[in-house]
Amino acid sequence: ERWYRAFDDPVALLRAESKLIGPWIIKTANSFMLKKPIDAIDLGCGGGFISNHLAKAGLKTIAFDLSLSSLAVATKYDETKTVDYRIGDVTKVPLEGNCCDIVTCCDVIEHVPCAEKIIHEAFRLLRPGGMFFFHTFNRNFLAYLVVIKFVEWFVRNTPDHLHVLSLFVKPKEVEQWAKDAGFHQFQTIGIRPSMRSLLHPSIFKRTVPESLRFKFTKNEWISYGGFALKK
Repeated sequence: ERWYRAFDDPVALLRAESKLIGPWIIKTANSFMLKKPIDAIDLGCGGGFISNHLAKAGLKTIAFDLSLSSLAVATKYDETKTVDYRIGDVTKVPLEGNCCDIVTCCDVIEHVPCAEKIIHEAFRLLRPGGMFFFHTFNRNFLAYLVVIKFVEWFVRNTPDHLHVLSLFVKPKEVEQWAKDAGFHQFQTIGIRPSMRSLLHPSIFKRTVPESLRFKFTKNEWISYGGFALKK
């Protein structure tokens, strides 16, 4: 339940962030793809923030995660009751290739030591003309201070080693992995919290403000999203 209810937990940051990323995925896909996307696969879906948004937008969605408890919560909060939630390793998805139009992988790449395998798997799953979307964190000292130390200091119930700086990835690294996988177009955009929405008395209680909103920015030093297109 904390996926959707808690504010004294870093999951509240993901919840707020997904309200920006979900609509952006749909809008971008409709702009770049030659045909309207029908099928989507969400890799590392967690509590289903992105998966459930895709389903509400009308996409036939399959979502994978290693946590049974997270999948149970994601299923409970799927308003469409259409998302096919499955337990599975996102580097070895048990599906045939060329089976979907969109693959999403948000806030996952920075948690695994073999992130390039996820991108190759996304390419395999996508039909020609399909798109891969992601969100992750840049690897530098500023990201260490904000994403790791700031969250530890100001958000209660932050698990030890929630993020590890050595697993953060630079945009150029993701771009190279995408090229190696076979993607022919790659774009990124920075994402940051709105400072006005962050300035709330609740932050002094070490809780995430319910008013928190995220926005796009040209600066990719801390957090960034992106997409790659399969020919």
